[in-house]
Amino acid sequence: MARDTFSGGVHPAEHKEFSRGEPLKIYETKGDVILPLSQHIGRPAKPVVKKNDPVLAGQIVAEADGFVSANIICSVSGKVKTVEKRRTLTGAMQDCIVIENDGQFTPVRDYEERDYIAQITNEEILARIVNAGIVGLGGAGFPAHVKLAPKDPVAIKYVIVNGAECEPYLTCDDQLMRARADEIVEGLEIILKLFVNAEGVIGIERNKPEAIAAMERAADGHRRVRIQPLKTKYPQGGEKSLIRVIAGIDTPRAMLPADVGCIVINVGTVFHIQRAVVHNEPLFRRAMTVTGDAVKEPGNFIVRTGTLFSEVLEAAGGIKEGVTLTKALAGGPMMGIAIANLDVPVIRMNNGLTLFSEDAVEKAEKQMTACLHCGRCTTVCPIGLMPQMMADAFIAQDLDRYEKKLYGLECVECGSCTYICPAKRPLMQTFKQAKAEIAAVKAAKTAGGAR
Repeated sequence: MARDTFSGGVHPAEHKEFSRGEPLKIYETKGDVILPLSQHIGRPAKPVVKKNDPVLAGQIVAEADGFVSANIICSVSGKVKTVEKRRTLTGAMQDCIVIENDGQFTPVRDYEERDYIAQITNEEILARIVNAGIVGLGGAGFPAHVKLAPKDPVAIKYVIVNGAECEPYLTCDDQLMRARADEIVEGLEIILKLFVNAEGVIGIERNKPEAIAAMERAADGHRRVRIQPLKTKYPQGGEKSLIRVIAGIDTPRAMLPADVGCIVINVGTVFHIQRAVVHNEPLFRRAMTVTGDAVKEPGNFIVRTGTLFSEVLEAAGGIKEGVTLTKALAGGPMMGIAIANLDVPVIRMNNGLTLFSEDAVEKAEKQMTACLHCGRCTTVCPIGLMPQMMADAFIAQDLDRYEKKLYGLECVECGSCTYICPAKRPLMQTFKQAKAEIAAVKAAKTAGGAR
């Protein structure tokens, strides 16, 4: 039976007041754009352009390399400056296509022309999603065509659209739902064509009343679509949290949403699926929030991929006068990635830039003590893991116990355990490191077996 919310979770300060009232503004890139070949889960895309090639906005510049991969789409018009390694937001050097922006933004075609859903087959829907390079915009970057092609489409009972936007500070999905509700509902109807037995449910936290009202108006008369307000609690937007609340199903460990009859997809992804299928528009821009106490004019923007974060910050007025930027995050404070250098490109999964005048992590590090064995981390874990024991296993380098006894790879990295920990232990960061080391061990074994 479905309920209002899930077990566990926390209530961090929302801080959405910085930008929640700011409508989406289109920002047109001024400088060159940098397009990493890996903007998704799976294999990096393969370049299909070379230096000095002319390009248009919406053109495929790198093709998916396998089923779990995605096309990379040019976001501006101009010419290819180079194909080389550039630094990205994680600090790593990645293969990138650099485009010299001519400032004209000439598109491949007119993206306001529309086709009609009734005339498009299911095969064509998936083909258009593939061609458009659509990936999950909630942060994971999973190729959308893979998620929408489960083994048994008839067994899917729910298509759950994540409009929760539970991450503190971020408000771009809120504004997207307010402004583009009709397109989002049409995008959901397109997805429902693929799943004849499914109901479409759009879950939105109750702290977004304007978005709920807009989506309810848009969904009126759509028999297979409904809006479900959700309790405001973090991480309400997690896949398993949404499935528990909306479908009333506890997803067993090591099982995917499709295994329990659900597809979970971000509201921004649904909007871009509508654009791809109805208008043949590829994914080369997205909504994102620029916010935080260090930002002069926080707001929500439509930004072309490959734009530098530093340029997006300029669109929000830059840093406040008299304020020193101390911490920058791609995303929000719970799941965001710290950025050391803002001269790195926005990619498809980036939903925000949050800038602070103080570094809360640095403060917490100074207050850190040994584990108090209070059990709070276990209480708030939304999927019922035991963070204290997981951390102990990793510190002891017992990776087998971490993975197979404590199910550490199931961690969704929401940060609830770190937030609640009175000892200020960096639990989520520890688990990210554990996952990386386990993946490296497996990759080394695979490479050794291939020789």
